[in-house]
Amino acid sequence: MPIEILMPALSPTMEEGTLTKWLVKEGDIVSSGDLLAEIETDKATMEFEAVDEGVISKIMIAEGTEGVKVNAVIAVLLEDGESAGDISASAATPAAAPAAPAAKDGNRVFASPLARRIAADKGIDLKTMSGSGPRGRIVKADVEGASAAPAAVSAAAPTAAAMPASASAEAVAKMYADREYTEISLNGMRKTIAARLTEAKQTVPHFYLRRDINLDALLSFRGELNKQLAARDVKLSINDFIIKACALALQSVPDANAVWAGDRVFNLKPSDVAVAVAIEGGLFTPVLKDAEVKSLSALSAEMKDLATRAKDRKLAPHEYQGGSFAISNLGMFGIDNFDAVINPPHGAILAVGAGKKKAIVGPDGDLIVATVMSVTLSVDHRVIDGALGALLLNAIVDNLENPMGMLA
Repeated sequence: MPIEILMPALSPTMEEGTLTKWLVKEGDIVSSGDLLAEIETDKATMEFEAVDEGVISKIMIAEGTEGVKVNAVIAVLLEDGESAGDISASAATPAAAPAAPAAKDGNRVFASPLARRIAADKGIDLKTMSGSGPRGRIVKADVEGASAAPAAVSAAAPTAAAMPASASAEAVAKMYADREYTEISLNGMRKTIAARLTEAKQTVPHFYLRRDINLDALLSFRGELNKQLAARDVKLSINDFIIKACALALQSVPDANAVWAGDRVFNLKPSDVAVAVAIEGGLFTPVLKDAEVKSLSALSAEMKDLATRAKDRKLAPHEYQGGSFAISNLGMFGIDNFDAVINPPHGAILAVGAGKKKAIVGPDGDLIVATVMSVTLSVDHRVIDGALGALLLNAIVDNLENPMGMLA
């Protein structure tokens, strides 16, 4: 019978998306793994692949259509021996279908050939996975970010909450009826940011720890390293050192390397550090995994790549999900200090301000001028208590004020 191609859920928070571009047209023959369309989710524009083989008989959703619900019928595929007359009346109009169950039938697992190849290369057992493709089929996107031993933190990733309750658009419009304004519709990313930050401030018991950091030793050390790395076209930023300092601090205070999982806490072994990247209309938090074992130059190159692709909305979901700790640096905008909102299920986030020349009391009691950077650690009290948070922040400060130790 004809196969309905459904709008896929390309990220855990996706409820609807924009069908940006069709890569096929009616009458085209497609095989499993062929690219069908480009779909804009709440975070990125991603390519959607065919799961089954056949002929594209009817395209139900025109390219450029916004607000297409997950599991809505976007096209109909005919298999060998079928004709357009076989298309049921129910497929004549796009409508949301119920969420597909896991793609299993007894011992049989339904997965696209490309997904099977990727799973075989990675040693992934497809029986342990649920698919996001049509009728629960496991597709490439499901296995790309998976591993043979998936981290338990993935199970704790929350889905987007409903939009926060507030005055209706109509009520606000009446309030400003006599004022000139431009109405800006919310895209998927903005809606997700609003929902997650509201969830975070309403449900996560934040507390805040603050420290000033003397950057003079770090600035001098960075200058020397960059001279030596110039031949390799490598230039380390202050942010690269902050990432490394946080990753090592999570190793020296391992109880703080944790996330909230609803009714329990997951204590992570690797230091997976997320870094907030501002993009037009929102932000991403790409994750640098195993940051504690990577060199400064490797972290610098990876961060530049992630930031570039984040701004182009080309990150895959597994590149911005997970982690136990985040960094938000507004120092480049001249901000002295601020309090960042925790990104659940992370246990903490470090807000970084600008380094500025200030008068301080030196080691000998003399008044000296130093470059000082203010940081604030926002902590989830369900995961990390005050004394433990203080130990973590002190370890971060010690790493940054004694940067040579981070290379030992």
